[in-house]
Amino acid sequence: MPANICSTWITCFLHLAVFGLLHCQLTGVLDDCFCDIESIDVFNNFKIYPLIRQLIERDFFRYYKVNLKRPCPFWPDDGQCAIKDCHVEPCPESKIPVGIKSGNYNKYSKAVNTMTEMEACEQAHELGAINSTLSNQSKEAFEDWARHDDAQDNFCELDDETSPDADYVDLLLNPERYTGYKGPSAWRVWNSIYEENCFKPRSVYRPLNPLTPSRGDDDGEGFYNWLEGLCLEKRVFYRLISGLHTSINIHLCAQHLLDEGWGKALWGPNVQEFRRRFDPAETKEEGTRRLKNLYFLFLIELRALFKVAPYFERTFINLYTGNTQEDSITKDLLLQIFNETKGFPMHFDEKSMFAGHKLEAKRLKEEFRLHFKNISRIMDCVGCSKCRLWGKLQTQGLGTALKILFSEMEIKNLPEHSPSKGFQLTRQEIVALLNAFGRLSTSIKELHNFSTLIKEHR
Repeated sequence: MPANICSTWITCFLHLAVFGLLHCQLTGVLDDCFCDIESIDVFNNFKIYPLIRQLIERDFFRYYKVNLKRPCPFWPDDGQCAIKDCHVEPCPESKIPVGIKSGNYNKYSKAVNTMTEMEACEQAHELGAINSTLSNQSKEAFEDWARHDDAQDNFCELDDETSPDADYVDLLLNPERYTGYKGPSAWRVWNSIYEENCFKPRSVYRPLNPLTPSRGDDDGEGFYNWLEGLCLEKRVFYRLISGLHTSINIHLCAQHLLDEGWGKALWGPNVQEFRRRFDPAETKEEGTRRLKNLYFLFLIELRALFKVAPYFERTFINLYTGNTQEDSITKDLLLQIFNETKGFPMHFDEKSMFAGHKLEAKRLKEEFRLHFKNISRIMDCVGCSKCRLWGKLQTQGLGTALKILFSEMEIKNLPEHSPSKGFQLTRQEIVALLNAFGRLSTSIKELHNFSTLIKEHR
């Protein structure tokens, strides 16, 4: 445990200031792992947050290609949100760094992006020679197998970056914040995620969102008794989704519309909104549980960064934008973050998951993967474009983290000086992974900011 963890009592006092009569409930060891909240606070706020904030402002990580026009696959589309703050402004082609837009969409190393025309021609010739020996039926089967193999370890429904509907978005110019999107459309999205994809029978009622009418005296104890009876894997799944939901709500509270002004909107922390969502007195203690799930999700994604470090530490991997100096700074920042993750003493142990009978574990892992993949598809049902953008990015980031955690052997066997056929990440996955982790890091930092605001108010 880090020496500076003696600041635990200070952290506890700050949490007490935030949540009134919480009595330091948001402290101590998290369920399903061996890490305490105080350690995460110190590690994130003083070590990780300053680095991740710098990293996601670099060109490689600020441009994200996404299709915001995909139709909702589960119910009739509500249509585009008419609220002006829901709008997402695509990035003009001229603004995209040449190294990002010129290369093969799923490659990001300089070597691949500078492939000579002769090499590309030879590669096409080889593929043509192979294809010419196959019947049309065999070709279709071959393509199906390839798609199936590519999808085996994917936990998300990835956007087709070659689609004419896919656009680059500058994430810095389209920040995640409260847009006014709420009501039946927003509630249906989260309700579908929890009720239909979290392994939950309909007879078990989960605690409702604090902003919706309550079910009388139902405090959710039946739900949590049911949750504790689940196997670890299904319990973890729920906690990941709850943690993601919590993090998004914190972002909306921290960047809330405070004043329309004279043509210039003022955005900032809304303490009242924060307390409505997380104060235990207003949420029947549910707010504390949600915040703990945020910390749990942070640990999961932190563990994924620790695991994937060898993939990026290879010298030939460049986060390529075409600007040598920019690329060097970005790679150095990323390696600094990886070094910090190695110094964290209380990582989540993913080996405890899917560790039973092999056939049962394989079946459960596939069920886990498909449930999460379905949630990634639900993100196309979000009516607000800006909410859809950040929902898709953070869901894909978590999906990429899960892909990493369950690809340990493939990562261990990576060749040192050449690309791997066994484990690869697309640029889209890398951008989503680091930005999603950046959002979690920001959420934990915002908890400290809210504690300070409420303390000053009192």
